[in-house]
Order: sequence, then structure tokens, then C-alpha cells
Amino acid sequence: MPRMARKKSSSGIYHIMLRGINKQDIFHEAEDRIKLIEILNYYRDICEYEIYGYCLMSNHIHLLIKEGKETISQAIKRIGVNYAYWYNSKYARCGHLFQDRFKSETVEDDRYLLTVLRYIHQNPIKAGIVTEALKYRWSSYSEYINQKGMLTNINFILSILNPDTSKAVKIFEEFMTAENEDNCLDVGDKMRKQLSDEDTSKLIKQLTKSDNILILHHIDKNERNKTIKNLKEMGCSVRQLERITGLGRRIIEKA
Repeated sequence: MPRMARKKSSSGIYHIMLRGINKQDIFHEAEDRIKLIEILNYYRDICEYEIYGYCLMSNHIHLLIKEGKETISQAIKRIGVNYAYWYNSKYARCGHLFQDRFKSETVEDDRYLLTVLRYIHQNPIKAGIVTEALKYRWSSYSEYINQKGMLTNINFILSILNPDTSKAVKIFEEFMTAENEDNCLDVGDKMRKQLSDEDTSKLIKQLTKSDNILILHHIDKNERNKTIKNLKEMGCSVRQLERITGLGRRIIEKA
């Protein structure tokens, strides 16, 4: 079945989400996130996009971005390919790092623009990483509060709120920290029920047609990888499969 065409934004502004393949982490230490920020900054001059907000989580990235002279797909491909090449070299791995197709939604008005930005900035809070957005180093929130747009075009958002920058920052802070039930583009993990170890063991036996839970150690490699892929698509986590099957994490992630 052919893929549906990506919806085009009349404003040119998109909320983008890139996630690690099989939900794996794409950042392990500060250097990794710093590198991604450098890449975003580098291609900003080439692609002429504008970034209004970002947040780098452990296994996914949120961007609030305005399309430049290149399409959003071309720009995101440049960013993803460059970072994946650097990441694979650093961690001695090969293959895809991101899911094949990034998620996107259009942002067509100022109200939703601010809502998406709040959603992005509150990601670390809702994930239980920090209690305040300002305490999270890897988002654009501090650039707005400190009035220093290093990667982010903060003036565009602030000008919407108030012509006076100091007043705009105060309004921004109040809006960003307000309690809400924002429901924007997300990784979708909450929609999938976590399987129990017992259910996972039953699935392994069903797929392999064997009562031996360690059968994956002994079957053909291609068949093993196909089975692991099916299990992950059914909701089994990498850590869970590693624990139950005894297979190495690298084998499970690459399958």
C-alpha cells in the first residue's frame, strides 16, 4: 500500500517528531545531544529553516520548525542522515538509527503554535525527568527565558505575545507553565499496552511453534530476526526480550 502524502502546511510551520528505530535511545551522553544541536545549527544556514522550539529526549526529538528553501522532508533527511552517520561511527554500529518516516503535523494558527511549543517544553516534566522546564538543559525553553536565542528564533514567538520583550517573556512563562491537557503529536507509546513476561513467553512459543523458550538461540538467523521483529511490533520491549530469551541486546535491536 502506498504511503499517504504528507500534509502540507499553509503557514510553512510543522511540529516534527523523530524517534529511534524500535524506540531505542538516540542520545546516551551530553556529547550526543550537543552534536545534534550543532547539526541543526549547521543545516539552518543551508536549508534556511527557522526553529521556534525543540526538545531532545532520550529516544526521540521534537522540533517546531518553519520550512525554508528546501522542503521539510529534505531538511529532516539531511539532519537525520548526518546524525546517524556520526552516531554509528561513535558507537561502532551500522544500519538505520531513526524510524523510516518522521511524524509531522501542521501548525496553522498562533494559538496552536503556542500550544505545541508548550507541549514540547513540558515533555521532560510529563516524562518525570524534571519538575520544571527550566531545569531541563536540552530544550529551547531556557533560550526564551534568558532571551538568548542560540538555535531558536525566539523573537517570532515573543512578538506574538507582546511588542515589549520583557512583558512577552513574562506572558510566555505563564503560558508555558500553566496546567493543561494538551494533546499534540507524540511518540504514541502510551497507546500500546505493555505486555507481561508471561504473555511475551506465550507469543514466542506461538510464533516458533515450540515449547522451548530458548529456541531462538538455535533456529536460522533470518527466521530468528523475523520472529524478534514480529514480537517487537506486537509490543514486546527490547529489555523484556533480552531478559526472557537470553539473547544479547544488540541482536534484538538489530533484528
